[in-house]
Amino acid sequence: MSSFQRPSPDDGSASSGPAASTPSTRRKGSVVLRRGQATGAQADSILLDDHGSGAFTHTDPWRVLRIQSEFVEGFGALAELGPAISVFGSARTARESRYYAMGEEVGRLLVQAGFAVITGGGPGTMEAANKGACEEGGISVGLGIELPFEAGMNEWVDLGVNFRYFFARKTMFVKYASGFVVLPGGYGTLDELFEAMTLVQTQKVTSFPIVLVGVDYWGPLLDWLRATLVAEGTIAEKDLSLVQLVDTAEEAVRIMTTSAGSPGDA
Repeated sequence: MSSFQRPSPDDGSASSGPAASTPSTRRKGSVVLRRGQATGAQADSILLDDHGSGAFTHTDPWRVLRIQSEFVEGFGALAELGPAISVFGSARTARESRYYAMGEEVGRLLVQAGFAVITGGGPGTMEAANKGACEEGGISVGLGIELPFEAGMNEWVDLGVNFRYFFARKTMFVKYASGFVVLPGGYGTLDELFEAMTLVQTQKVTSFPIVLVGVDYWGPLLDWLRATLVAEGTIAEKDLSLVQLVDTAEEAVRIMTTSAGSPGDA
């Protein structure tokens, strides 16, 4: 007969007596542990016996709570935002650049069309779009991220949320926006662009216009996609229609109001 004894159903532990100190079955929240897995300190004892080492804050389960808190904070801050458009572009764009001026114009025209403006909250093109929105009297949102080379939110952000994790921040860009306006930018801008294209291609989001502003800048990228990816069969020709290429802020905002629906018509 096996020496293994099934625990009593009322408490999940072994019978009382000497064997009670080494239960054959143990519940750890939603997890059931049996036999050799049932040994080890309880979560409560680990918490209460830790006298300030701080090591627990570097564990993956603790990170899950931090990630959860970022989603809760973001959802709470943006839940009542209303119609909005996310604007992307380089943090390195100089204030004297024509793309900075274009970013300001995009922000201004989006507010005139009834949209809030969401950016990454940093300098460069993001600052420009926030500035245009703020000066026009609209809602100027910044979703910041911990980076070693950026100083934080630009001065034109009225509603700002800072994130530790890129994926939590990127969820907010998509969830609370009706479309993307993408000005010239680097790796971060490309990351947001291709993620948005993938979400539309896979129908994770629908009726989501993506507009590239700057024919000279973005044209060669679209040419490469057509000449290489389409030619190799890794994307379909129709996938190129996921983005629209324009050269002015006016064209970009007109597409947003047509495709995403003008809030003023509601």
